Amino acid sequence: MTIKPWREVAHPHKDVLEGTFKQSEFAADISQVHAGTAPEEYQDAEKFFARTFITEGMRLLLQSVAERLSGRGGDPVIQLQTAFGGGKTHTLLAVYHLASRQCPTERLAGIPPILDAAGIASLPQARVAVVDGIKFSPSLARSHAGITVNTLWGDLAVQLLGAEGYALLAEADQAGTSPGKEALTTLLQRAAPCVVLLDELVAYVRQLEPGKSYPGGTFDSNITFIQALTEAMKGVPNAILLASLPESETEAAGTQGQRALTVLEKYFGRVESVWKPVAAQEAFEIVRRRLFDSAGDPVQIQATARAFGELYRQNPSKFTAEAQEARYEERIAQAYPIHPEVFDRLYEDWSTLDKFQRTRGVLQYLAIVIHRLWNSNDKDALIMPGSLPLDDAVVRNKSIHYLPNGWEPVIESEVDGPRSTAADIDGHDTRFGSVQAARRVARTVFLGSAPSNAAQAVRGIRVEGILLGAAQPGQAVGTYEDVIKRLRDRLHYLYGEKDSYWFDTRPNLRREMEARKANLKEIEDVLPLLKERVNRVFSKGNHFAAIHVFVPSADIPDELGSGPRLVVLPPSAGYRKQDESLARLAATEVLEKRGDTPRLKRNRLIFLAPDGDAVQRLRDAARTYLAWKSIVEDVHSRRMDLGTYQADQAKRAMEGADNDVKQLVRQTYCWLMVPTEEMSRGKLQLHWEAAALSASAPSLVEAIESKLREEEWLISAWSPVHLNRMLNQWYFKEGVTEVSALKVWQDSCQYLYLPRLLNAEVFVDTVAAGCATRDGFAYAAAKDAGRWQGFAFGRSALVTLDADSLLINQASALQHQQQLDAEQQAKAAAEASLGESSTPLPAVSTTGQVRSSLPAQGVSPPVPDVPAALPQRFFGTVEVSPTTATMDFSTIVNEVIQHFAAQTGTEVTITVEIATQSNDGFDTQFQRTVKENCGVLKFRHASFE
Repeated sequence: MTIKPWREVAHPHKDVLEGTFKQSEFAADISQVHAGTAPEEYQDAEKFFARTFITEGMRLLLQSVAERLSGRGGDPVIQLQTAFGGGKTHTLLAVYHLASRQCPTERLAGIPPILDAAGIASLPQARVAVVDGIKFSPSLARSHAGITVNTLWGDLAVQLLGAEGYALLAEADQAGTSPGKEALTTLLQRAAPCVVLLDELVAYVRQLEPGKSYPGGTFDSNITFIQALTEAMKGVPNAILLASLPESETEAAGTQGQRALTVLEKYFGRVESVWKPVAAQEAFEIVRRRLFDSAGDPVQIQATARAFGELYRQNPSKFTAEAQEARYEERIAQAYPIHPEVFDRLYEDWSTLDKFQRTRGVLQYLAIVIHRLWNSNDKDALIMPGSLPLDDAVVRNKSIHYLPNGWEPVIESEVDGPRSTAADIDGHDTRFGSVQAARRVARTVFLGSAPSNAAQAVRGIRVEGILLGAAQPGQAVGTYEDVIKRLRDRLHYLYGEKDSYWFDTRPNLRREMEARKANLKEIEDVLPLLKERVNRVFSKGNHFAAIHVFVPSADIPDELGSGPRLVVLPPSAGYRKQDESLARLAATEVLEKRGDTPRLKRNRLIFLAPDGDAVQRLRDAARTYLAWKSIVEDVHSRRMDLGTYQADQAKRAMEGADNDVKQLVRQTYCWLMVPTEEMSRGKLQLHWEAAALSASAPSLVEAIESKLREEEWLISAWSPVHLNRMLNQWYFKEGVTEVSALKVWQDSCQYLYLPRLLNAEVFVDTVAAGCATRDGFAYAAAKDAGRWQGFAFGRSALVTLDADSLLINQASALQHQQQLDAEQQAKAAAEASLGESSTPLPAVSTTGQVRSSLPAQGVSPPVPDVPAALPQRFFGTVEVSPTTATMDFSTIVNEVIQHFAAQTGTEVTITVEIATQSNDGFDTQFQRTVKENCGVLKFRHASFE
């Protein structure tokens, strides 16, 4: 069965619908009823009982009153003591109408069953005296039925028996002294059956200062009167006294009021029957009967209760255990059309406020809420905490009326209303806006936490309570869970600890954080942090010679290096697929120039650009982290005084923001940009290739290196076939047969149309592999007098990159190899002939030229040369410039040391000698730094003199 909105089932009273009810009408005044001037709903006994729900406690009390007035027992004295607004005066009115018998008992709703249970066929009419402590003043005499009275007992006597009664107590009234028990007993016996109703007695007695005498008597005489009256009641079988006393010190009002309450409780305690009128579960029917003509069709009510019960049972981990019980479904039906959570919060939380009266306060508040919801055509299934229309000025003012100052801006800016943050969240997300999730959650948290205070051990309302007050059948509970997190991140007056949330009039630390965040400078504050965080993600041991993060072009070296250089573009150079201009312009500037000079080694640069759509989130996360960090630092340095909770909250927020920055760096820097050149209309044109990095790679470096391999933008293992093709395409043409190997390597580092190799070792390995076959080019270590030295074609060779090494095209290599083969064959033939004729064979020089070993005619054969002893040691000394030491050392290693290291059985020892001279001398700090570094680098000797 489809459940209907509450407004299609229940029907409020006319005055609630029209908004014509008066707030004061919810505050029953027994003096007005006694005087005949009260509103009709209180003055008319029939209408009064029609709107009164007789609770179990009231039923027992009325039965006791009926039995007492009929002389069948009952309690002689009943003390009504409940919290402020707990129904004391309302109960006195019920007794007043029952005893005065202004209407036949059969027309009083709920009364006939009570009389039947007591076995009373006819209830006698009783005299009723009403003593209202608020109406009387102990300093002033008053006229009652033409008789001037001074005291409570004088007024009581006149009300019960007129002049006859006053005559009994006239002397005591005029003297201000308490009448004795016997005089009061005589008065009650003559007036019986009678009822005495004492309302707001403490309000009267607290005016009597100890030691002072008033026309109304002294403090002691009034207390003595109460004692005598309660004792006299026991002696008159058909007389009864009901007195209302406050429950709290606040209602007692001050030290004197508390003293009066304590004393009165002592004397009433001797004889009274204490009765607490309204049980919490009975409040449902009290409010419903007063505010609604009819709760509606029972079938529809049960359907609604069942739908809510199923929602709670289907999500056992989301709602309170109580809500999943069958009896909670019964509570929903009993409270319909108001959700039980509304009653629980008002009766358990709001009733603790000094100015909030329990039943009366609930009636006043809900009457306004129902009127506003009815007029706004509210479609909720029940009136829930999340339904409260706090955007309405009347409802909002009534809500904050009971609270300390400062709540109005909290509601207007964050909880409800067109300019509230909750409304903004609903307006920008259809998932939330379709059910007003943010506003419903904010209203629920407000109702459940506004009465709390900082002194409470456990503050706020738990998530399960928030969901209970906001979610309805047919809605996704997860939507409300998500919006709670969104509110926690956005609201300035919302606090959260573990799974509890509460509003406070003091802004939370988020407001302080936002203020600091707004004052941060992009260049001075945000950019340095992002630079440091981006640097963090690049671990050591990667392929790059250097990684330049947010570095201007002038500071990026134009050198070969041991690998390519990765240039990380700043946040201002965001990349977008549709519009890559910012990233492209920034990268092109670095690619083309180093400061003001043209850049040569352009093919050694690879670029990493931020995502243009995500970069703003990264900036914002960095600002958030810096703001929280400054708060934590101020707390630690005691420049800011926070409580333990807020200090911990700030630290947790800082750590969370730190993680956000870390994640967003990876998510934002995800575009790899590589420059290439392509032939277009006979000219080489710069072209940028870009690819998004994989988010699944363990690290950003691995993602970059994986993408470079995948797209072949960086070659770490190169086939000789590709090198041979490149040589034939760009170098071996127009009769050119050889090219410098060093030039080819340097060109590959310079021109974007050539392959981008990882480093020189890749090139050397490719050359070595290529010259080991005869499928392509050959290699020569040098060329001397037109002859290739260290020629390798079809054999392995030790390849070095220097100014002498050459790469030779295949045709020339084959021709030269054939010549070498012919020379070798000639040498072999000569050696064979020499062996037969004992004649030396021709020798072949290292250059491949045949050197004849036969003497010319007429010349004696030369004496064979005795081999000279070869040198076995080498010493070399060279000076390098300190400004180019790195490059010079690399050249020395490649051009000199490598040759010795390649020789079998050769030991190489390298010693670096450093000598410096300073006219000004070296200070202590400088000496310490240099010595420590020398120690780490294992210098054998390092000293200053």
